[in-house]
Amino acid sequence: MEIQFYGANALRLTTRKAHIVIDDNLDSLGTKSITKDDDIVLITNSELVKAPNKSEITIHYPGEYEIAGASVMGIATRAHMDENGKRAVMYKILAEDIRILVVGHIYPELSEAQMEAIGTVDVLIIPVGGNGYTLDPAGALKIIKKIEPKLVIPTHYADKAIQYEVPQQDLEAAIKELAMEPKETIDKLKLKPTDVATDVTQLIILERQ
Repeated sequence: MEIQFYGANALRLTTRKAHIVIDDNLDSLGTKSITKDDDIVLITNSELVKAPNKSEITIHYPGEYEIAGASVMGIATRAHMDENGKRAVMYKILAEDIRILVVGHIYPELSEAQMEAIGTVDVLIIPVGGNGYTLDPAGALKIIKKIEPKLVIPTHYADKAIQYEVPQQDLEAAIKELAMEPKETIDKLKLKPTDVATDVTQLIILERQ
């Protein structure tokens, strides 16, 4: 499995059988969409992220999905900007024996039922930019401590190439608040099950593609 980061909360997960794109609203943020015709697209918050029209399959809602050798579970949660009962979706993805959780723009309180649905997590992908728009480092750290993943990948932080609607916190400042020393900074994360066989939570920084 490979994970690539494209800025904001946009990522691409590539397995032997599946191409999964997460939160590709890059067209509206001053860069280019990464979605291709045969991609599976996951949207964590339809209020904030408008799905590209060209994807083969787009998932917006909670539920269980089996697609191209990957198991995807959408878990309903409270949106970070919870006005008028707005909801968001976390996605747990199981592919090639690796368990990934994408939390998106959520409120940093998880119920027992949500924690049971989440279960064991190898890789946690989580926003840290804050400023009332998404999780800040304090909220992200609360979730990290509760879930105890093997690897953490921060997203949605300040970037000169991304024209955010709400300015986001710098990654360097976010890392200081997380109080986690990055294990490495890489352009692409290549994973196999043995790579997450650790008892220590590690922070991985993915460079924007």
